[in-house]
Order: sequence, then C-alpha cells, then structure tokens
Amino acid sequence: MTTGGGTGRVALVTGAAGALGSAMSERLLVDGLRVALADVDPTRTAEVARRLDPNGTRTLGVVMDVTDWASVEAAVAAVVAWAGAVDVLVNNAGICEAAVPTWEMPLEAWHRTLDIDLTGVFHGCRAVLPGMIARGWGRIVNISSIAGKEGKHNPVAYVAAKAGVIGLTKAVAFETAAHGVLVNAITPGSIWTQNWERMPAEQRVHYEQRHPVGRFGRAEEVAAMVSWLSGDECSFSTGAVFDISGGRAGS
Repeated sequence: MTTGGGTGRVALVTGAAGALGSAMSERLLVDGLRVALADVDPTRTAEVARRLDPNGTRTLGVVMDVTDWASVEAAVAAVVAWAGAVDVLVNNAGICEAAVPTWEMPLEAWHRTLDIDLTGVFHGCRAVLPGMIARGWGRIVNISSIAGKEGKHNPVAYVAAKAGVIGLTKAVAFETAAHGVLVNAITPGSIWTQNWERMPAEQRVHYEQRHPVGRFGRAEEVAAMVSWLSGDECSFSTGAVFDISGGRAGS
C-alpha cells in the first residue's frame, strides 16, 4: 500500500541527483505523484530522471542552485508551468565538508554550508508556500540530521545548519498549520551511500557502531518516511522532528 498523495499531486525534490534524493523521488513516483527533480548538476539529474521514468512522462529535471533565490524562484516557476502546482516540497539538498575543529574551520566552508544546508531550505519554503497556502493543502519535508540534535561527531558548520533546519521547520509549521500546510523535519543518522565505500573498513565500522542497531540506515528507509509525511495519512503532525537514526537519538 502506498502512502503518498496519489496521482495528480506534484512533488519537488531538491538534491535529487544524489543517492537520498533519487531514492525519495523514486518512492514518490511509486506513490503516484509526478516528481520534479531539482539539482545543481543537470547531467546527473537527467540521468536519474531517465532511470526513474524512461518515458519521461512523470518527471521533470530542473536546474536549481538552492543558495540563489533567483534560481530557486525560476525552478519553481518551471515546475508550476509543467504541472500546475507544487504540492509537496522535499528540501533534501545539502553538504557536509571541512571536518575540522571550530578554530580551524575555513570561513568559506562555514558560509557555504550555511548557505546550502539552511538558507537553501528557507529559499525552498519561501518559493512554494504562497501557492500551497492559496490551495489550502501542502506538505514540506525538511531533511535535517541527527547531528543537529546531538551536536557531536560532525563539523560545527554542518551541526549549526542542521539544528537551524529544525528551528526553521518548527517556525514555518506554526505559521502555516491553519492553512492546511504541514511542515516536518527528518533527522537521519548515517545513511549508506557509495561514498562510504571509499572509507577504510575500520572507519566504516566505527560509524556503524555509533548506531545502537549496529548498521547504517538505507536510503529507502528515509524515502519511506518522506512518503508518509508527504501524503494524506499525515494529517495531525506538523512542526515535528522524526528520527531515523538507528537508536542514536535515545543513546
């Protein structure tokens, strides 16, 4: 049984060319939505769109730099021109870099991380909310991180940005609840992607053991949570933070 919004609704997923974004996009397509795949990399976005939708009838690839308001605004306008609306927004685009102590953090890394991981989420919300409010229905899912709750094991810029996403989610949810627009956040732990394969085995084991369940999460597990938060079955949760962290949230 699918839990998404069903045929006729339209989702916009940012960072859609990556492992998490493509898994989320695939799940929403299975749920019956049309999906706009937004990413700063047009080549990879087109590849993902072809893989998920070989006929090209239910996906649209759009170039979006989430740090640039004009780019976000133009991408949302392109989706509206294609499908008539954005009913679901998944703010997934993000980076984590400069794994150094605060006193060694390059200023450019700090600003770049905050621009993508936090300001990018604000830009996405700002662009789609007028239409959602006008229609009286909408779902926004912001991808934060368990790092935003723990404040450890990660670079300070990433932790600060992901904590900011949680606060932003709560504030926007309060503003929009009476308009039929629900806004929630997900805080994943370490989710397996091909990037982990480049890491030495001992280091991978160390990351696995941070999770009491003893393994990495799977992109499909995050996508399943996005699916529920994007549909009608999610009707009484807003401003909430949903952990998918293998027990780290309670450890």
